[in-house]
Amino acid sequence: MSMANPPQRSPGYSSSVNPAYPDMSSPQPDRTPIPPPPTSSVPPRFPPPMLQQDQILSPSIKTPNLQSPANGVKTGSPISHLSTPPGPPVFTSPVRPAAVPFRTSPATPQPVALSSVSSLPTSSPPHFLNGSAELQHQVPDATEETTPVEESSCVLFSAHKVLKQKKQANVPSLGFGALVSPGREVSPGPQIIQRDPHRCHNCGAYANLYCKILLGSGQWQCVICRNLNGSEGEYVAPSKEELRNFPELSSAIIEFVQTGNQRPSYVPVSDSRTSAPIILVIDECLDEPHLQHLQSSLHAFVESIPPTTRIGIILYGRTVSVYDYSEDSIASADVLPGDKSPTQESLKALLYGAGIYLSPMHASKQVAHDIFSSLRPYRMNVPEASRDRCLGVAVEVALAIIQGPSAEISRGIVKRAGGNSRIIVCAGGPNTYGPGSVPHSFSHPNYPHMEKTALKWMELLGREAHRNSTVVDILCAGTCPVRVPVLQPLAKASGGVMVLHDDFGEAFGVNLQRASTRAAGSHGFLEIRCSDDILVTQVVGPGEEAHIDTHETFKNDAALTVQMLSVEETQSFAVSMENKRDIKSDNVFFQFAIQFSNVYQADISRVITVRLSTVDSVSAYLGSVQDEVAAVLIAKRTVLRAKNFSEAINMRVTVDERIKDIALKFGSQVPKSKDYRFPKELSALSEFLFHLRRGPLLGSIIGHEDERSVLRNLFLNASFDLSLRMVAPRCLMHREGGTFEELPAYDLAMQSDTAVVLDHGTDVFIWLGAELAADEGRNASALAACRTLAEELTEFRFPAPRILAFKEGSSQARYFVSRLIPAHKDPPYEQEARFPQLRTLTTEQRTKLKSSFIFFDDPSFCEWIRSLRVVRPVT
Repeated sequence: MSMANPPQRSPGYSSSVNPAYPDMSSPQPDRTPIPPPPTSSVPPRFPPPMLQQDQILSPSIKTPNLQSPANGVKTGSPISHLSTPPGPPVFTSPVRPAAVPFRTSPATPQPVALSSVSSLPTSSPPHFLNGSAELQHQVPDATEETTPVEESSCVLFSAHKVLKQKKQANVPSLGFGALVSPGREVSPGPQIIQRDPHRCHNCGAYANLYCKILLGSGQWQCVICRNLNGSEGEYVAPSKEELRNFPELSSAIIEFVQTGNQRPSYVPVSDSRTSAPIILVIDECLDEPHLQHLQSSLHAFVESIPPTTRIGIILYGRTVSVYDYSEDSIASADVLPGDKSPTQESLKALLYGAGIYLSPMHASKQVAHDIFSSLRPYRMNVPEASRDRCLGVAVEVALAIIQGPSAEISRGIVKRAGGNSRIIVCAGGPNTYGPGSVPHSFSHPNYPHMEKTALKWMELLGREAHRNSTVVDILCAGTCPVRVPVLQPLAKASGGVMVLHDDFGEAFGVNLQRASTRAAGSHGFLEIRCSDDILVTQVVGPGEEAHIDTHETFKNDAALTVQMLSVEETQSFAVSMENKRDIKSDNVFFQFAIQFSNVYQADISRVITVRLSTVDSVSAYLGSVQDEVAAVLIAKRTVLRAKNFSEAINMRVTVDERIKDIALKFGSQVPKSKDYRFPKELSALSEFLFHLRRGPLLGSIIGHEDERSVLRNLFLNASFDLSLRMVAPRCLMHREGGTFEELPAYDLAMQSDTAVVLDHGTDVFIWLGAELAADEGRNASALAACRTLAEELTEFRFPAPRILAFKEGSSQARYFVSRLIPAHKDPPYEQEARFPQLRTLTTEQRTKLKSSFIFFDDPSFCEWIRSLRVVRPVT
């Protein structure tokens, strides 16, 4: 396919890298002392794919439902399937009182590997089962015997086998692909090699454990393009066993590390947090209750971060106040106007003055506490939504401080950022003043045009932040609408996130801490190579397609290269693939190279190589499908197209059509009927898709479109663990003794004498039955155990979820009920088939449970699938 000039893409949360479009290519500050007060506490349903970038800002490009045509590059994008993160089936949670306001998260959070399938392996270190590469004295024509798929949390395939027949493999309703988590920590860590890698001279792929080696000459054959390459004699060895001493020839995941930094402006530093500053940009238009919560969160934040972390503090309203750490006894700030972007003269006066605007916490912790204590609530009698907030200008000033001369100079060397610098905006309302702003009222006659202008300005500001290795996170709280469409492009284009909170309290405080510590690296690229029979059709995640000409080095490098907007543990890319043609070989290969600079400024190349066997048998393929990974991939492709509520409704219909098509293509026809039986191998997938259809990503259980938009954008970039929980909630029932039983997320779990924890990714609900709540002692014990469990499940999750506890029959219980499948309407035999725990109840208990449900129109899973003329799978 030729590479034409496509429309400009915007990076960000729901950024879909589509290979089809490759070439997208103030006055002087016034010193204002602020005296500190005392510290206070039926056309085709699945049309040919069109590759596109999902962005609200690029409406002209249509988003594909499933896959998209390939990019001009020939190779597909491979991904190695390594293992499904698991979860403990039973939790032993000591009963203890609920924790203090919120817990300080560890310095380097990583996603907890949890799964809704209790039979999965525990989250043990990855096993490289075929660690002994098959090494040959000469390159044979015969393919090797297939070995098990390696397990790694970095790459997860939707199936462990690949269908040989193109027509069978390329059924878009099911699809094939992988989830890649470039920044995820691997434990135990991959083998590290401190030398240049051997790469194929033809396609650029890396030497790996599947390469055939000519022992006498040291030549190796590339598994991607079959080219024979020299190794400068390095792979010359008397036996295959000798070659196993090379890590790249014995392990599926390796890291090449170069510590000699090529960028002269960067000076390596010893501490990972020393050089990457954090600037807090704080809304000063808050009412007193919100401000008090925010102050508590800020004080806790300062206590939680490493002492070497440099932070800056900026407030914004009608003006921008940049706080100065050089004053010990008073909270003082330099003030710039907020009605226009700062001039070079005003920035120069600020940056070259005597003020210190970035300081390590060990030297300035008390000053930071004094600054936070000096904050005052908004005094004017103006509604929250109408207050002037120059958020855009405040971020511009924060960027200038990060880029400008550092006040921290050691031995004449300026320490520049290792890893991404971070701007964290604490917002309580919309940007209504200065560049990038919108009018206070939607009724303004020029509102649509001004919003469009603001969107473009915010995206450009986000891109500027990304060019300067700075990520902008926007943490919003309170009841005032923040105009999500205007702020979202700023976070997306910089590689950051936008999160909405009910208030500035517990969940906000935890996210403030976790946002500051989650960066793994910067300047990241993801290269995807795979066997010539496989084509990458779509990539969805926090990046955009990069166009790097490597043909001077590698003659036929057809890799799909994605520029990552940031490199973080909490992100993933969803890669969709299909067969180019019928596959003749017994194996196909996938290789992912993740290149980035870590926080120590070492250049890292993490290489993951996977071999999957090919099969003719559809049943063998279906048996290898990983339901959870397949569900997340399908959900990301679907949610990508749901840019607003009306499109989300259309996507629900698409889910229905998908179920019917999977049953038609992979199921069997019911005798004497036009109905089809859903394949039993995909039983869990059908239920995951039902959760997707009615949950917050596509359904209407969340009231405001801004909230749904933020959730969808979070989901499109989220790690596998969080993505899976956002699609399908995990239900755990409390048992006496502090243990928990995992159950299907059905409303049959609402038994009055028990407590239930429901983990839905960004929300965790604790439901206390009425009978349990009536027993004060048991109720307190169960609540403490449930809260402990909720904190354990989400200890490293970002964004941290809100945790809500409520009793049966309360108004808040609707949050819980709406996320459960209404199975109480099904006949008893179907209830027991899918919810075996019912068999442990007495007749009286079952009668009482049945009578506790209120009738409503929502169909159960069984009713829904029957309405599609599909027979549910027999489990």
